[in-house]
Amino acid sequence: MSPHLPHLHHRDADDAAASEPRQPREPLSGPVTRLTVHLGDGDQYHHRPLYTEIVHRAHRAGLAGASVLRGIEGFAGGAIHTSRLLDLAEGLPVVVVIVDTDQRVRDFLPELAEVACDRLVTLERAEAVVLTPPESRSNTEEGAL
Repeated sequence: MSPHLPHLHHRDADDAAASEPRQPREPLSGPVTRLTVHLGDGDQYHHRPLYTEIVHRAHRAGLAGASVLRGIEGFAGGAIHTSRLLDLAEGLPVVVVIVDTDQRVRDFLPELAEVACDRLVTLERAEAVVLTPPESRSNTEEGAL
C-alpha cells in the first residue's frame, strides 16, 4: 500500500513550492480593498481554469485571502446564461474575490493583468473587523458583585 501523498491539483513545480505553508499574518483589521474579477466558468489560462490561476498567483503574492464564487445565472453583454437548464449550463458567471490592504491589492494588479487583462475587475473599499467572542456572562456577573 502506498503512503498518502498530498493532492497537488495538477500544479507545476513553482506552484507546489508556493503552496507550502506561509508565515501566518495578523488578521486584517481596518480599511481594506476588495478586488473582484468577473469571469466565465469556462475561461482558461494554459489549460487550467483562469480562476485557479488567479487564486494561485494571489497566494504566491502573499495576499490575505481569495475566494472563488460560482454564479447560477448571469450575462456579460450577450445572452443570459443559467444553471436552470443543466444540459445547457455553460458560460456561468464566476467571480474571484481578493481582500487585503489597498497597497497590497494595487501591487497585485500588474500580476493580474498578465492573465485577465480583458476581464471586468472592480476595486471597492471595505472595512475588515476582527470578531472576538464576548466574555462569558458568569465572568461579567462576578465582576459586578
